[in-house]
Amino acid sequence: MNRTDVLLLDASVWVLLVDPADRHHPGAVELIRRQAHSLAALDLTLHEIGNAIGVKRSNPKEAMNVIDLLSTCCGDRVASADAGLARMALEIAAEHGLTAYDAAYVAAARHHGWTLVSADVADLVSKSLAVTPDAAVYP
Repeated sequence: MNRTDVLLLDASVWVLLVDPADRHHPGAVELIRRQAHSLAALDLTLHEIGNAIGVKRSNPKEAMNVIDLLSTCCGDRVASADAGLARMALEIAAEHGLTAYDAAYVAAARHHGWTLVSADVADLVSKSLAVTPDAAVYP
């Protein structure tokens, strides 16, 4: 991976920031610290962070902190999950046996020429659709 590439982080990477027990936590923290200027997200990531941290972990304040960090890092590189992306995502979901959410990240990465970064080893990394945070920060 070229260090100038834009990295599309899925929600799993942002959620790792509040999960120090996860083995991918250090890589996620280092990746966001080092590559803050070249990160991207999907608009649905904001809702996924809100759900994973704010609702499931009962910590809306921490969820807003992560959402604020995402907004600061990504700036205008927050892609919309529009009808065209949804169409691409459904094709990718059918081809790879993914959820529509996971496939939306793959579709956005392909559409924009970005590298997808995820901690979802089972569904995305193992199928060579994404790289782990560690692989992105230490290529």
